[in-house]
Amino acid sequence: MHMRTLESLFLNNRSWAERREKAEPGYFRRLAKIQRPDYLWIGCSDSRVPANEIVGLDPGELFVHRNVANVVVHTDLNCLSVIEFAVKRLGVKHIIVCGHYGCGGVRAAMQKGSYGLADNWLRHIKDVYQDHRSELDRLRDRAEREDRLCAHNVRAQVLNVCATSSVQDAWKRGQSLAIHGWIYDIHDGLLKDLGLQVSSKAQLDKILERR
Repeated sequence: MHMRTLESLFLNNRSWAERREKAEPGYFRRLAKIQRPDYLWIGCSDSRVPANEIVGLDPGELFVHRNVANVVVHTDLNCLSVIEFAVKRLGVKHIIVCGHYGCGGVRAAMQKGSYGLADNWLRHIKDVYQDHRSELDRLRDRAEREDRLCAHNVRAQVLNVCATSSVQDAWKRGQSLAIHGWIYDIHDGLLKDLGLQVSSKAQLDKILERR
């Protein structure tokens, strides 16, 4: 059963590659030569949130990093290395932090149970919850609380991206770079701009002053 299932993935891949090459002869040859995306997408690992498809971009047009609940931690060398490479080597112009409603990581962070090793990762989202606890606890509907925390988590991670040395150095160099906070609704497939866009250290400082 497992072998047949995995074999089907290879068959799917072959069919996809053939369709792609037929639609655009030489597509893979051109794609292999260069990678120049304008965007870095930092999203959730959830299988229902396929980054390229959501925004209608082809391979090569979107640099992607995904983890549970789209968290940006200053000790996560994986995420920091992706940001550094995207900003300094690829010269992306936009970094999009995109969460999604119905996020299992956010839901788990709001519960009292233990998830083993994942508890250490979820701690970062629990910290966001504590920052907004008075607001969230007033919401009686659990789904509404979870969705609100999903949005707060995106905003927190946008600020974390802005605080990275890679982004700070880019702004010092005068590099055009904007950080955006979006959220994806898995119920209708639509993106929502959370209204948080930061494109300079001065703008970041003003946002932090208002917090």
